Amino acid sequence: MKDAQLNLSSEWDKTFDKSDKVDHRKVTFHNRYGITLAADMYTPKNAAAPLAAVAVCGPFGAVKEQCSGLYAQELAERGFLTIAFDPSYCGESGGEPRYVASPDINTEDFCAAVDFLSVQPNVDPEKISILGICGWGGMAVNAAAVDPRIKAAVASTMYDMSRVTAEGYFGANDEAARDEMRKNLAAQRIADYKSGEYKRAGGVPAPEELDKDAPFFVKDYVGYYKTERGYHPRSLNSNDGWNATSAISFLNMPLESYAGEIKSAVLLVHGEKAHSRYFSEDLFKKLKGENKQLLIVPGAVHTDLYDKVDVIPFDAIEAFIRKAIG
Repeated sequence: MKDAQLNLSSEWDKTFDKSDKVDHRKVTFHNRYGITLAADMYTPKNAAAPLAAVAVCGPFGAVKEQCSGLYAQELAERGFLTIAFDPSYCGESGGEPRYVASPDINTEDFCAAVDFLSVQPNVDPEKISILGICGWGGMAVNAAAVDPRIKAAVASTMYDMSRVTAEGYFGANDEAARDEMRKNLAAQRIADYKSGEYKRAGGVPAPEELDKDAPFFVKDYVGYYKTERGYHPRSLNSNDGWNATSAISFLNMPLESYAGEIKSAVLLVHGEKAHSRYFSEDLFKKLKGENKQLLIVPGAVHTDLYDKVDVIPFDAIEAFIRKAIG
């Protein structure tokens, strides 16, 4: 099938500076659901083909102009051909209705990125890896569980979106809480159908709306998504958030069910002081084999691994991927 025509920005509208060490261009590719995805491709200048490649996505509710693009550009400077893509229904990618998340389709987005990279004339199809940030870290691990073409999967500051949706943070939600959530979501479906529009769940609060007693991790998110540091007009977290009913499919579709059967290499990177650290630690216990690693970054909080290049362990990430691809 052919990719749909997308409206792609021709400007450098990223939250990070453009590197003079790589070439950049916009590309598109499609997944097996027929959705055309938009991506930024970063290619190291004067690099000899064929190149090892990495597809990058995340965080959950972000766009490729934010963290994923920064990671992709940095890895391109280190010699990889990379793409940072917007997931289905978000950013510059296609898909209707807008602002929907799906554990199935978003896992497929990573596999579709592997399809695309596999047929690029300057890419070695035997040396393709993926990297997911935050909620897309869980999607990346799920993709590695179903797609043996992925030689290495890296999850940075990972969230398991199925788990946190169903259980809340640190298992705070019990069955009664989930029942109430199901009832509310069912009612919202009817309201959306009647109105012909999908209610948005709301993004990260503005700094002036932030409760002084809010948990640190909420302030952490505000400090990224709602400030000059990380704000982007197409980012859901920076603006009105996902459709409220996006949570439905995460309630009963556990993402990491077959993580223990992953044969390819998996690297989990997390900050020592991140509220989300337990997602990576618990997932690591499920992984098997000698090619799995949990890397805890001393002193780092959750969003430090979004964009702080002096904190993100790029040397370790590069070394892990290179070892995995041989």
